[in-house]
Amino acid sequence: MGEIVCKCGVKREDGWLYFVDKKGNCARVNMKRAGKPYRKKVEVLHKCGIKKEPGYLYYVDKRGNVCRAKMKRGGKKSKKSVKKGKKKGFFSFLR
Repeated sequence: MGEIVCKCGVKREDGWLYFVDKKGNCARVNMKRAGKPYRKKVEVLHKCGIKKEPGYLYYVDKRGNVCRAKMKRGGKKSKKSVKKGKKKGFFSFLR
C-alpha cells in the first residue's frame, strides 16, 4: 500500500500498539484490555529518526518496517453532496 521508509524488522507481539512517535522512532505501547493490567509507558524499539512530511500517514506494517502512505483529504465532491440550492420548508412563506 505504502512505501517503506525504514527497514526496522521489529518483531510484533499481541497486545501491543505499534506506531511512529513524534521524533520519528518506531515505538510501542501496551493496549488497554478488560481485566488486564494497563501501564501507559512508551517503549522505543528502533531509533529511525524519520523526518515526517505533511500529507503522509506513517505506520508500522506487518513485517515490522516503518512505511508511509499519501493521505486522501478533501477530494472531489460527489454529485449527491453538492448542494443545489435552498430547500423550501413548510413555514417558508412566513419569511
